[in-house]
Amino acid sequence: MNGTEPARAKDLLEFQRRIGYEFSDPALLEEALTHSSYAHERGVPFWNERLEFLGDAVLEVLISEELFRARPDASEGQMTRERASLVREEVLSAWGHSLGLDGLLLLGMGQRGSASENMIGDAVEALIGALYLDGGLEQARAFLNRRPREASHEQLDPKSRLQILCQERNGPTPYYELLQRKGPEHDPIFIVRALLDGKELARGRGTSRKAAEQAAARAALKLVEPPKEQP
Repeated sequence: MNGTEPARAKDLLEFQRRIGYEFSDPALLEEALTHSSYAHERGVPFWNERLEFLGDAVLEVLISEELFRARPDASEGQMTRERASLVREEVLSAWGHSLGLDGLLLLGMGQRGSASENMIGDAVEALIGALYLDGGLEQARAFLNRRPREASHEQLDPKSRLQILCQERNGPTPYYELLQRKGPEHDPIFIVRALLDGKELARGRGTSRKAAEQAAARAALKLVEPPKEQP
């Protein structure tokens, strides 16, 4: 533990109450919340990368099962894309923030108080790995089922949502064309258009081609996605 052990122990106990699971081996939880920068600085012999590796695999299995059961008409390709979107960094880091992991993650002096989104997402995967080792697959599944979520379709990135929407309508797959790259090398702007069956749907811009494609897909969704029902 860190230098304020009683306070740390209290925080971890409260965290376990929050996630609805008490670890039989608290060392697994501590390992899941220890970043390599802290371990190397303090000479701690463990950090969370191995648990992250395991948790990534467990998460993939559980999300795959969830999609398999929830989307009986989806193709392998559709489920693969949806799974990738559901476990992307932004989703995991948002989940980690909702759990308060940003305040529990042990970081080195140079990182303290500035945990990156990647660090927080990795800690979520490490936590899943720790839950799997301590309580088995069912505890990992129970933790996953308690995650905050909107309808799964709403969690998808715009490109995935647009592609799934077009496939559900038995239409062609949208594709993207780079129209322009401008600006200095260190600060470029990309302009991309989204096309469907050779016809332009919308354009988008961003500081990378990937970001511009997402912007174009987001604009296209406003044209083709059905409006949300008002409560």
